[in-house]
Amino acid sequence: MNILITGIHGFVGSNLVVALKERHSLYGLDIVAPEKEGVVKTFFWKDIEPASFPMRNLPKFDAIIHLAGKAHDTKNRSAAQAYFDINMGLTQKIFDFFLESSAKKFVFFSSVKAAADSVVGDMLTEDVVPAPIGPYGESKIAAENYILGKLNVENGELKVNPYDDKKVYILRPCMIHGPGNKGNLNLLYNVVRKGIPWPLGAFENRRSFTSIDNLCYVVEGLLTKEVGSGIYHMGDD
Repeated sequence: MNILITGIHGFVGSNLVVALKERHSLYGLDIVAPEKEGVVKTFFWKDIEPASFPMRNLPKFDAIIHLAGKAHDTKNRSAAQAYFDINMGLTQKIFDFFLESSAKKFVFFSSVKAAADSVVGDMLTEDVVPAPIGPYGESKIAAENYILGKLNVENGELKVNPYDDKKVYILRPCMIHGPGNKGNLNLLYNVVRKGIPWPLGAFENRRSFTSIDNLCYVVEGLLTKEVGSGIYHMGDD
């Protein structure tokens, strides 16, 4: 397959390249375009703008994976509007491109934070009424809603009318761990490596995780198998 991956130089994108490069032709879409092993070419965002149509320089893609976005700022230093400009704005741009392209499958990496900031009960299921807290989760659900606004529900299944042969997957992964991760979990790893005492036993704070390897496996399954369009939560447990 010819697969276009936005945000290909990030944590998830880099691991996806390793997982997919032997069986697929991979292309990037990013704000920078350095050479990357396993990637045929990386395009710039301006290359998919309507002014670039008919985009003769772009290959025909079979699938698009949208990873690019503004990550959750745990220090709360980022302006709220920046999340919407990036997480909503880029999603709108790439999804509109998908609808006009030859690609048949679209995978959007949202976040469990789009559904809720914390879990009430034992499990957070896909049918939860979204109640995000803060600009990160709010911008992610806004991006989801933009996509869903382009779809119809027929017999309980999401349809990309009039493109009945297109499939759309919205993934809401929980905290992802693995090589190259720079998030909160990596900070905890560093504390443990340094032997710093940490009173973890004094807290009741359960978290769900998913490994980057399992995530890559799921993504390839969505791309290569017959799976219905929909919203999917992702966690190892």
